[in-house]
Amino acid sequence: MASAPNPGPSAATAVLASVAALGIWRLLAVAAPHLAALALMYQTETDFGSRLSFALAWGILNFFWITLLRRPALSGALSLTMVVVLVLLSRLKHDVVQMTVNFIDLMMIDRDTVAFLFTIFPNLRWSVILAGFVTLPLMYALWWLDPFRIRRLPALACKLACLAALVGYSLYHPDEAWRGYYDDGYLSKFFRSGVSSVSDFVQYGFMESAAATNERLNMPLVDSCHPAGRRPNIIMIHDESSFDIRAARGIKVPQGYGSHFKSWDGKQRTFLAESNGGPSWFTEYNVLAGLSSRSFGRFAYFVTRIASNRVERGLPLALRRCGYDTMSLYPAHGGFMAARSFQLTTGIERFLDAKDLGAKDVEPDGFFYDKALQLMGQQPPNKPLFTFIYLGANHFPWETRFRADLLPNWRAPGNVPSIDEYLRRQAMSAEQYKAFVAGLKKTFPGEPFLIVRYGDHQPEFAPAILEPGLDEGALGKKLDAYDPRLYATYYAIDAVNFEPVKSEAVMDTIDGPYLPLVIQEAAGIPLDPSFAEQKEIMLRCKGVFYSCKDGAEARRLNRLLINAGIIRGL
Repeated sequence: MASAPNPGPSAATAVLASVAALGIWRLLAVAAPHLAALALMYQTETDFGSRLSFALAWGILNFFWITLLRRPALSGALSLTMVVVLVLLSRLKHDVVQMTVNFIDLMMIDRDTVAFLFTIFPNLRWSVILAGFVTLPLMYALWWLDPFRIRRLPALACKLACLAALVGYSLYHPDEAWRGYYDDGYLSKFFRSGVSSVSDFVQYGFMESAAATNERLNMPLVDSCHPAGRRPNIIMIHDESSFDIRAARGIKVPQGYGSHFKSWDGKQRTFLAESNGGPSWFTEYNVLAGLSSRSFGRFAYFVTRIASNRVERGLPLALRRCGYDTMSLYPAHGGFMAARSFQLTTGIERFLDAKDLGAKDVEPDGFFYDKALQLMGQQPPNKPLFTFIYLGANHFPWETRFRADLLPNWRAPGNVPSIDEYLRRQAMSAEQYKAFVAGLKKTFPGEPFLIVRYGDHQPEFAPAILEPGLDEGALGKKLDAYDPRLYATYYAIDAVNFEPVKSEAVMDTIDGPYLPLVIQEAAGIPLDPSFAEQKEIMLRCKGVFYSCKDGAEARRLNRLLINAGIIRGL
């Protein structure tokens, strides 16, 4: 009897044989990055839309590398490395400014930014070098272990398909700006912001401006101005994270709290900032250029870097036209957000950063006041001076006690520790400001000074105590809608041997970009044509700037400045 025919190996046996032939480690090298990405997706993405965007972005990264290298294991590892780096950078950025990394961060990265990061994080350079030594051998091992070779044309087609799907989904469901305040969705938000950012850039460039108009400012400017009376020295003080915390219910404050926010006439005035919690440079742009960071839309985060060498307009330039010297004391590295370059563009002649001033880490306000008094003493007689003093002692975090040796008699009012520390630093600021004014009177007897202080933004904890019933998402929506309650700080006008000029521009509430105009009016400085035009806007809009007529007034002024050659390349 003939034997039964041999049916051959089963399908399962064939698969096992293939696995054995390839080696389990080689297959794991291919699969591991995708499994890790899957776990990361479920950990960091919170809903179907963000997970779909993550999957499409993961496909774009993988097929990009496969198109170049043809090896899926190495491509997966490189993609995973990029995603992990993005997550770490997003968490770092959120810790600092309460926003995650988006595509514009990549668009705006430059040599100065990298140099600044290596300066403030001296160990970062060695961390990068060590990571390179570890990563390169691992990548070579994956190159050698990878058993597969994928053709480039199909990989490119898959990448383009994922890209088209992501673009289509992002256009159909645009990313909402307030989502940037959430500490999640790092990869999906990054890629979706790329679609909206490129779309916005194609539509209006970096900065919004009105369509071409026949209107013209009365240019060119004359070389000098002739103010009535003696020109005061002008001091503008950037009061870090300071606002009247009594706006929040249930906060206990020390006796006498609030006098620091009042002006020479006893009034307390409101300053509406354009940022909350972190980006002081938004307000820096407001008070120096006299323009709105909101005109830059999604690009506002980089406003000072974009404006450098492009926006040649501002309070320092206007004062130089009237014979002032201009000086700035800055508490950080001058390369931070292109601060040095931006301030020089607006007319600052002498910029001194933390290194120039000899600052060691974060210094109390008194350090900068003492430096200012010393530098003012070097000023030629009968030459008025504009001094911008940028303070930083009340910067977050407030979980640690700053300079415990200062204000030794302080007694905490009984709030949570971070708020009590915030109030302690405000008390230090008020005490050291009084000492500074006394120093001006003693050092420069008879010299006139106009001093204008402003809170650059509320502290990062302010939204939660102002609106305690709202969750993170609802607060994000209010911030995105520019609810004035979440942007209100203060501005105060003081004087030494000088009577501030009464003006209808010195309103009870102003938007940040009007502060340069208020300062010139209070000092009795004749306005140049651009500020004269802005004063008309201020009076029409009752102290509101960008929000007036849904941004139409701000766009019109931007167009006039472009036509006058004051704004270039935007």
